[in-house]
Amino acid sequence: MPEKNEHLAEGNGTLIIIGGHESKEGHKTILGEIARRTQGKRLVIATVASHQPEGYFEKYQEVFGELGVTDLVELYVKDRSEAHLEEKIAAFDNAAGVFFTGGDQLRITSQLGDTPIYSRIFEIYRNGGLVCGTSAGASAMCETMLVGGSGDESHRIGDLQMAPGLGLVRNAVIDQHFAERGRMGRLLGAVAKNPRNLGIGIDEDTAIVLDDHRDFRVIGNGAVYVIDGRDISCSNVAEASSDSVLSIYDVHLHVLSEGDGFDLTTRRPTPARRLERAQGD
Repeated sequence: MPEKNEHLAEGNGTLIIIGGHESKEGHKTILGEIARRTQGKRLVIATVASHQPEGYFEKYQEVFGELGVTDLVELYVKDRSEAHLEEKIAAFDNAAGVFFTGGDQLRITSQLGDTPIYSRIFEIYRNGGLVCGTSAGASAMCETMLVGGSGDESHRIGDLQMAPGLGLVRNAVIDQHFAERGRMGRLLGAVAKNPRNLGIGIDEDTAIVLDDHRDFRVIGNGAVYVIDGRDISCSNVAEASSDSVLSIYDVHLHVLSEGDGFDLTTRRPTPARRLERAQGD
């Protein structure tokens, strides 16, 4: 028997983590997956990450309505004190899932961390519900989240901001808008700081679906990049000056597309054809 996977917080639910700009027209693969899993029950649209949330909820209300999800409730808090209000907490009554929209991931963690609302979110996940996040909402899922860093040049050691996240995914750091914003360097920098963490970079209109405690699969039109630093033999992250370019040896990279999976216990990818064969058994 494999050892218990430590990459997920304890829970029986599903996480759908999206790289941003998920398609809201045509086939709507990712949002359709969310709709399928909510089965017509309540979905809370958490627009907390945005400093100006106007329009976010209405757009998702329209798109999810087309997909048959009509019981939608918006959650927004202007400041942390509102996360203790009964009318805000009541948004989660009978909810099957929570969807975090984009913006600033620090707003999510600073406003909701260790509040009654966070407890309700984790309760939904623990009891088999769905927690989703796109863009900033994706980064916030991790125990340690990426907050900022340049994506347009080779990574410099001091050019990285990280902070505690929501803790739904452990021992991994997730970055979003990945290929579109050239974020390979900063994700390598995050892994170099602690190679125990996998680095997971998710392209736009692409998502990973984690619905057990062992692996995830990829859906959507782009790629997912997994950086495994377990076998790093040398890096200059601890010795060089903050303006030095990162140097790192013997790091492993996996590039996954739709249908591919990744086993978080063995840290090995699973080809799409193998997944299709297993599903057909």
